[in-house]
Amino acid sequence: MSDLLEGKHDPLLANQIDSGIGTPSGKKICVLIKDKTRNLVSKPGFNWRILIPLASLGFVLFLHHAIPTHLGYRLKALPYFSLFIYLLLGVFTVWGLLSLVNSTQREHLVYKSWFFGIAFLTLSVYDLITIKFNLIPSLYFPAPERIIEVFIKEWLFILQCLGYSLRLLLGGFFLGAFVGVITGTLIGWSQRWNYWVMPFIRIVGPIPSTAWIPIALVVFTRATDASLFLIALGVWFPTTVLTSSGILNVRKTYFEVSSTLGASSLRNVLSIALPAAAPSIFVGIFNGTSASFLTLMAAEMIGCKFGIGWYINWQRETLAYPQVYAALIVIALTFSLLISFQFKIRNQVLSWQKGTIRW
Repeated sequence: MSDLLEGKHDPLLANQIDSGIGTPSGKKICVLIKDKTRNLVSKPGFNWRILIPLASLGFVLFLHHAIPTHLGYRLKALPYFSLFIYLLLGVFTVWGLLSLVNSTQREHLVYKSWFFGIAFLTLSVYDLITIKFNLIPSLYFPAPERIIEVFIKEWLFILQCLGYSLRLLLGGFFLGAFVGVITGTLIGWSQRWNYWVMPFIRIVGPIPSTAWIPIALVVFTRATDASLFLIALGVWFPTTVLTSSGILNVRKTYFEVSSTLGASSLRNVLSIALPAAAPSIFVGIFNGTSASFLTLMAAEMIGCKFGIGWYINWQRETLAYPQVYAALIVIALTFSLLISFQFKIRNQVLSWQKGTIRW
């Protein structure tokens, strides 16, 4: 960029800069500088680190084919692990070719290259200690190919269970977050509500929502309603506490100035208190999200007759551990996407505070 400003890339541009900066034509010259800089950055390029994932995958594939299956491994060997590695090779080959002409993709791939390389090698280590060397019990620690087989043969049923769990999770989450924001707002804004409600929250709130499972199953006639209540309870407590804390920390002078200009109490809450407390509200919702995941799994394993938690418990009882591991992978990916989506919303709503909390 400094070379560009000095005119090394374009002498005519240097003359324009010398005569234009500080004049009405300065804006046009700044736009011209940006365009030329963008062209320089988007030029094709190569970085050797884009080959790290490919080299790692090639080494994984070589070990898998070069080392024979252990004689003590009594299950039939399947081709799914090799097919999975070939698929990854194709994906990273396309990504690498795209990075040669796209600087943005090249930066992403270079930044993540070492992580991908180590992750693939770790997968290879697990493949070696299961099917190749038979160092751990195959019943409880299935080979990667057995887990991949589950995704190929039972993907539809797993998706159905996941859809049921998401319906239950989102229903309880939105209910708990909505009630939590209202309760926290009342406690943080009104001394009377704080006096009567806060002691109840201090007593009931710290109790884990999973501890209420026996009572919830008695109070509610359906296990689904009990699970919905438990998930909402897990989200409600952190959202309430952090919402009230955020409102209490808002400067009183803001409300005094607003009231002097004729704003009502409701207007102060909606226009000043809640926007100012929004960072704390989002933190409470994030904490409640983690609690809702835990509560969902526990509730489905105990009372519900369908869902991803029920699926894990059912497969565990039948000693079908490849299905258990496959379901755990689905849960990890799904919940990570949900958290990422929440952070996207947070970054849009609180763009001025972007980067304070990252996922």
